[in-house]
Amino acid sequence: MAEFSTPLMRQYSAIKQEHPQALLFFRLGDFYELFFEDALLASRELQITLTSRNKEKGEPIPMCGVPYHAAEGYIARLVRKGFRVAVCDQMEDPRFAKKLVKREVTRVVSPGTSIHAEALEPRANNYLAAAVERRGALGLAYVDLSTGEFRATEFSSADADARFQEEIGRMQASEILLPASENTADGQGARGGLQAPHMPALIGAPLDSSGPPVETRLDEWIFQEEYAGRLLRDHFRVTTLAGFGLEERPLAVAAAGAILHYVRETQRSSLQHLDGIRYYQQHDTLVLDPATLRNLEVIEPAPGGSRDSTLLGALDHCMTPFGARAFKQRLLRPFCRREELEGRWDAVGELYVSTIAREELRRTLGKIQDLERLLGKIALESAHARDLLALKLSLAQLPAVRSILEKFQAPMFRSLGESLDDLADVRQWLESAIHPEPPVTLIEGNLIRPGYNSELDTLRELSQNSKRVMAQMEVRERQRTGIQSLKIRFNNIFGYSIEVSKPNLALVPPDYERKQTLANAERYVTPELQELEARILDAEEKSQSLERELFIEVRRKVGGEARRIRQTAATLAELDVLACFAWNAVDGGYVRPEISEDGEWVVVQGRHPVIERHGAQDQLASFIPNDLYLNSSTDRILIITGPNMGGKSTYLRQTALISLMAQAGMYVPAERAKLPLVDRIFTRIGASDNLAQGRSTFMVEMTEAASILNTATAQSLVLLDEVGRGTATFDGLAIAWAVVEHLQSQTLARTLFATHYHELTELANLLPGVRNYHVSVKESGSNIIFLRKVESGSA
Repeated sequence: MAEFSTPLMRQYSAIKQEHPQALLFFRLGDFYELFFEDALLASRELQITLTSRNKEKGEPIPMCGVPYHAAEGYIARLVRKGFRVAVCDQMEDPRFAKKLVKREVTRVVSPGTSIHAEALEPRANNYLAAAVERRGALGLAYVDLSTGEFRATEFSSADADARFQEEIGRMQASEILLPASENTADGQGARGGLQAPHMPALIGAPLDSSGPPVETRLDEWIFQEEYAGRLLRDHFRVTTLAGFGLEERPLAVAAAGAILHYVRETQRSSLQHLDGIRYYQQHDTLVLDPATLRNLEVIEPAPGGSRDSTLLGALDHCMTPFGARAFKQRLLRPFCRREELEGRWDAVGELYVSTIAREELRRTLGKIQDLERLLGKIALESAHARDLLALKLSLAQLPAVRSILEKFQAPMFRSLGESLDDLADVRQWLESAIHPEPPVTLIEGNLIRPGYNSELDTLRELSQNSKRVMAQMEVRERQRTGIQSLKIRFNNIFGYSIEVSKPNLALVPPDYERKQTLANAERYVTPELQELEARILDAEEKSQSLERELFIEVRRKVGGEARRIRQTAATLAELDVLACFAWNAVDGGYVRPEISEDGEWVVVQGRHPVIERHGAQDQLASFIPNDLYLNSSTDRILIITGPNMGGKSTYLRQTALISLMAQAGMYVPAERAKLPLVDRIFTRIGASDNLAQGRSTFMVEMTEAASILNTATAQSLVLLDEVGRGTATFDGLAIAWAVVEHLQSQTLARTLFATHYHELTELANLLPGVRNYHVSVKESGSNIIFLRKVESGSA
């Protein structure tokens, strides 16, 4: 095109070729402009006006733009839709550019790398994941760039693919990095045996309405262990990765290195807040697969439901966004070790009885803003002065938090107190450097507090007092010339000048040099005025430049303390979660669980934590608590019969949720709860299909049941509701019967099996460890009253 012959469009074309898969936001003055296909797409997605360039010279070039100061909101909208955006900024001041202004891409924003508030849910993480497969083994890593959380793991067993998909489903990543290599005939990648993991099953069952993660393909060499390991060691400044648990974990290293490579290339910043990586294993925590999370409505509601109908919505009363994110992770990854749970229950118990101190702690935490994401913006060099001010005001609450902590005696509080860094030095830097009322942008001035830098104070004095200086000169010139109407004016084009009306021209002294003629006056300059003008304008420019430099210096200095700030944020998040647990316990009348060593399961007057809080008013007033007893021998499988709508599903769900809450470190809704620690919770509840992938209701049911039977252990909790309902009656009965037999003889897991097949009650007479229970009803004339009470015996 002829338009590409202009220097500007040649520059645009060269930059666009470097980022062909991204929408290019090209900075032109006060706007970010988009051209060609980018403009057509952005205009449609953002509903902004489409214009054109080159109308007079030939074929018009589609063009649209957004103001630079409002660009983040538009970028966030595009990223939420799954697009990538490359932000191209002006790298020099146009006033001093000798030719075309130098421009380059300063960052690339994708669904997994977005850090700005407009694109993020404050109380949820935004994960970027990476995965690689070799000979059946899988490596997985993920990072939340906005908070600095960075983890990696490996799956090497025969069921690695299923475990990988469980982990991705639980994580809810926004974007996943995969090797770009195609599989060879033997099923391995073309180089080093590396390939992308199998993804279709994952895409078929997302946890929420946001859908599957966006896939981004990277060159296979980026996933090579040698390159990835070197990248990680250089970034963390270590000679070995053994201290992070990554020694002899080549695929975890490969995935983590790919993430680091990608965020370096897209963010073009120091990444100071990525100061470590943690290796974890899936069995370190209670495993909840995506089907169980969905069936129990732990995080996301059932279709048509609201957030209040989820366990997270009912119990998340944290005071800080980073505390809320930690609370969500407790639900997704409950503990499996007794020591961790006992310590947390001790802490919750002390908060439970210390009403005044607990509420004082929660009020103080409520004054602290999102330290993790403030730090993320600082480390990625996108924080403005108000972000640093927010950090300072938040850190000012730390002494009060420490003072409150000293009132508690539980070992966990002592440990948290030791890890709580007051960050007094960081707070002092910010207090002395950042203006108490700074603007949003870095070009408006008033970023730095007066008194911080003497040179800046001098330049400001000259720049800000220019009117006073000129007024003084005006008085002197009137006295010297005798022209009482003499005025010193400023014009954006001609600068400062001395204006003399025509009747007084005879009094103009010889050192006045004519600059401009007006209808009724003449304008002059003097050497003194020109020198003063140069000093004032130079002072203003130097003041803005120096202030930006000082601000960036302070921001980098604070970013250098990223590890300390992250540790403090983690400590505050733990306190917020514990205080929330205690608040829930008081508000809901929850009790401390006991850990059963012999597999015995006793729940007295257990309740459903969501229904009793957010159910309809008639349910709230009449919610019926129920008891539960299980053990590893005589009462291992409960066959629960009764009519539809009688409360069987609620009973199953509340059992699972009580177990989950206990292993998350909470008190539970019951009068007494004695529970064993379980390694996994499985559920098969309700009817659903996935017709888009050719999976009928029956197929989904059988797939989930098969997964449970093949994965559950004797330490698992299994909840099955209406198995066999998706097919013919006798076929369904045969399937349900076989499932119970397998659980009783092979799996040995404690199981609640709700069914409409009354024939299954015969199993209590045939198999040891199987018991019959039913939900009771009462006949009143021609009506049936659901008592929702679970009692011994069959229906």
